[in-house]
Amino acid sequence: MLDHVNLRVANYERSRQFYQAALAPLGYVLAMENDAGAGFRKGFIPDFWIKQGDPINFREALAESGCGGPAVHVAFASEDRSAVDAFYAAALAAGARANGAPALRPTYHPNYYGAFVLDPDGYNIEAVCHKSG
Repeated sequence: MLDHVNLRVANYERSRQFYQAALAPLGYVLAMENDAGAGFRKGFIPDFWIKQGDPINFREALAESGCGGPAVHVAFASEDRSAVDAFYAAALAAGARANGAPALRPTYHPNYYGAFVLDPDGYNIEAVCHKSG
């Protein structure tokens, strides 16, 4: 199990606002901000962080793309499919680019319901529900 993930972002304020909006339907809130950046949490501790810095050079990384998109792919677990739908809508409203509308993806398994967006830095961000119905 992962403890936390940290992404470098080109524009901290823009990305903080984006993630506050996009992750709210999944139950995430901005838990803290300090020299380490902004930490978002669903449970007790922040497990997703952003920090001002140079994002990955995606032009170089595209040749090595794997699981669902370029270089960095972060998937957030969702309690139900409606939260996946709400994440997708909130992310697009907050400025994300569509990278895969909410849908079943039986290639992974019969109940895999996911939605993909590219965040302001081009990171592939997903919300996924593994439950049926």
